[in-house]
Amino acid sequence: MALFAYQSVTESGRLMTGTVEASGPEQAEQMLVEMRLHVNAIEKVKDRPPQTAVGRNEFLLFNQQLASLTQAGIPLERGLRELAADAGSGKMSRLINEITDELERGVPLDEAVEKRKSHFPPLYSQILKAGLETGRLSEMLTSLNRHLEVELQTRRIIVESVCYPAVVLVLMAVILTFLLVFIVPSFSEVLKDMSDGRARLPLLTQAVLAFSNYVWYFWAVMGIAAVAAVLGWSSLSASAAGRRMRENVFLKIPLVGRVYESGLLARLAEAMAVLTAAGCTLPLTVRLAGQSSRSELMKQDCEMLAGQIEQGQGIFEGGMGCRLIPRLFLYATQLATQRNELHDSLMNLGQMYAQQTIARQGRTRALLMPMMIIFVGGIVGLVVLAMFLPMVTMIQVLM
Repeated sequence: MALFAYQSVTESGRLMTGTVEASGPEQAEQMLVEMRLHVNAIEKVKDRPPQTAVGRNEFLLFNQQLASLTQAGIPLERGLRELAADAGSGKMSRLINEITDELERGVPLDEAVEKRKSHFPPLYSQILKAGLETGRLSEMLTSLNRHLEVELQTRRIIVESVCYPAVVLVLMAVILTFLLVFIVPSFSEVLKDMSDGRARLPLLTQAVLAFSNYVWYFWAVMGIAAVAAVLGWSSLSASAAGRRMRENVFLKIPLVGRVYESGLLARLAEAMAVLTAAGCTLPLTVRLAGQSSRSELMKQDCEMLAGQIEQGQGIFEGGMGCRLIPRLFLYATQLATQRNELHDSLMNLGQMYAQQTIARQGRTRALLMPMMIIFVGGIVGLVVLAMFLPMVTMIQVLM
């Protein structure tokens, strides 16, 4: 199958451009004629554009604008054309125009989006379908936007929690390298002359002087080890088992792992709330929410839980084998299901875990800052002490 770009005119006389997939130009033209289009030009696209996802911020804006259109009662075809004209990027504009072309040919919105599912989040076509069937599309899109905002917020918190200690460690490495390369060697000969025949240099001083001669070799080895670690870490993403292994390592990192875990639970609860409002069954809600989490461990938990529910188990009993989903989450969900308050309960759980994520990040920063200052200060202090210890020893000898 190949991709063909075309220019055509509709029955109403409006110029239309787009692409169509076919085995040859004749089949492509026949498909366009069946769509009641008069074809002016058609040619094969040499390089098929890559199917990359829409950026998070672009999608968030598009979804909010689509919610506003549906709430205002503006026809989707006309409203989407206007959105395409105002889109911030050519890629987004083309994507919206392609969807609008489908709508004008009578294709439902959810099916048009499903054909381009690689561009959108995994829940999107399901949300659109449920919203169209229930007449609550604007409400569904607004709820989805809230879920995406929570997801972006928790991701930002997790990234900040990881980046802060990394920046401090890099700063420490720069300071130490400067001391060992430019400061320590200038003291080396003086200290050796001072100690000659009177006192042997302290072991700490000898270690620092020796290390200063090999500092660049040390960083070369560390650089190679870092590159190997990054490549090994990246190679784990090739399989689901590797991604689970990588995630298990990340979860075991003190402080940061807890932030990541609560962030996952906040996103899971929000996704389940959106799907519940869309009218999805509980097993489908659990399964799709797990898939949207982008966590292999969470997907595994949700797949197992959904299977147990389908077999007639309760949420609490069926989730006893879950690795990430806590019992409180399971019990609150089961209780809300029995009381027919599932959506509100999930929203409250999402807010609770989002606040927990923010609180844990604040606690992580509060603990990491003094720990890092003490660590960096201690290392630099040892180097300075190593330079002054011989002087103290010399004074003691002279006295």
